[in-house]
Amino acid sequence: ILIPHLGLDIRQILYPSEQQTETASAQLQQTAIAQPALFLIEYALAKLWMSWGVRPTAMIGHSIGEYVAATLAGVFSLEDVLAVVAIRGQMMQQQPPGSMLAVPLPEAEVRSFLGKELSLAAINSPSACVVSGKTEVVEALQTYLASKNIDCRLLHTSHAFHSQMMEPILASFTEQVQKINPKPPQIPFISNLTGTWIKQDEAQNPHYWSQHLRSCVRFSPGISELLKQSEAIFLEVGPGRTLSTFTRQHLAPEAKQLVLTSLRHPQEQQADIAFIFNTLGRLWLAGTKIDWSEFYSHKQCYRIPLPTYPFERRRYWIEAKTPSLLSDELNQDSSDTTNISETETKANLGNDYVAPTNELEAKIAKIWQEILGIPQISIYDNFFELGGDSLIATQLASRLQAIFPVELPLRELLLQALTIAKQAETIEEILLEKIAELPEEEVEIILNQ
Repeated sequence: ILIPHLGLDIRQILYPSEQQTETASAQLQQTAIAQPALFLIEYALAKLWMSWGVRPTAMIGHSIGEYVAATLAGVFSLEDVLAVVAIRGQMMQQQPPGSMLAVPLPEAEVRSFLGKELSLAAINSPSACVVSGKTEVVEALQTYLASKNIDCRLLHTSHAFHSQMMEPILASFTEQVQKINPKPPQIPFISNLTGTWIKQDEAQNPHYWSQHLRSCVRFSPGISELLKQSEAIFLEVGPGRTLSTFTRQHLAPEAKQLVLTSLRHPQEQQADIAFIFNTLGRLWLAGTKIDWSEFYSHKQCYRIPLPTYPFERRRYWIEAKTPSLLSDELNQDSSDTTNISETETKANLGNDYVAPTNELEAKIAKIWQEILGIPQISIYDNFFELGGDSLIATQLASRLQAIFPVELPLRELLLQALTIAKQAETIEEILLEKIAELPEEEVEIILNQ
């Protein structure tokens, strides 16, 4: 369907040969290719989930993701939306280049820095926004915020999306949407423009979709609206887990909502099939009705008789981890940690959350909560599943080295110590090795820090 619009078969870019990998990667940096590619991955994943019986009762997208939600809701046909997405990417790419900057501050504070040349491109969480505009102006803002000790990150984009730099194409893009006659939505979804439920006249209005290209993505208010459903399951359908991270940052400590992702983080050493099957299992455990006949439709299954066995009702309880002597000595002041009793620890083993079992784990957990913006993290939660990336990993390593006199290599942090429990174990081993080499007076200093 896309070949006449792109002049190429996008499958050759998504699934290149080994010799073409570098070329394909460079092509995916082009907005005209990246926009359709993002749409295709999200749409294909959504249709896969739906074929397995996982159907949405509501949806929210982020920029191009709203086109996927609208298509699944019946606003656009697949043929029509692919034509619109292709021309959208081409029009965007034809505009002057620009930059986008992720700023870890609330909306009100970010607006005070904007001036006339910058736009607020996205509100992703209560304390995370994106600013968009000319590259030199964005870089000047980044330098200014760095002088205020505010760590910002330039996004990997070629243009200043959702800014005034997109205004020259709004009229012509409106004409393109007018050609396809959008229909009323059959599944409710959240509007990026308003941060609340899309209205029928908005979804069918071509001007809505041109303003969607220019205006701020109000993802945070949209998630807050969806969180009014107290026991909802949020499933991220697309590459990465950025939106899952933003969603978790909205959750209260006692929240019952479940947040899951479809694809692994690139740094995770796990097969994609194993990852998505694990997510499918967690959906089933949460009560989602899976269409197993469709799931196994491509396989021929055989019944295997097995001998029965008795339930002997013997208790095999795994006791809570005993706090180590070294961890207790690392910090005599426990005013900023919570003492976890054996009863409380056992109680938490019934769900996904496992509390810190000693003060070393508690201090590491506090750092994770602060840099990830998540109020409660289990000591066995995976760093990447919580939305961590290489930039956050760098911040984490820096914070750990500031508190503990150890050097934790970033590669080890990314590939081996992916949980609080593992990081605590790694830091303890390094400390013990270091202490064994030091004179007694330096040991006393370390133990009293």
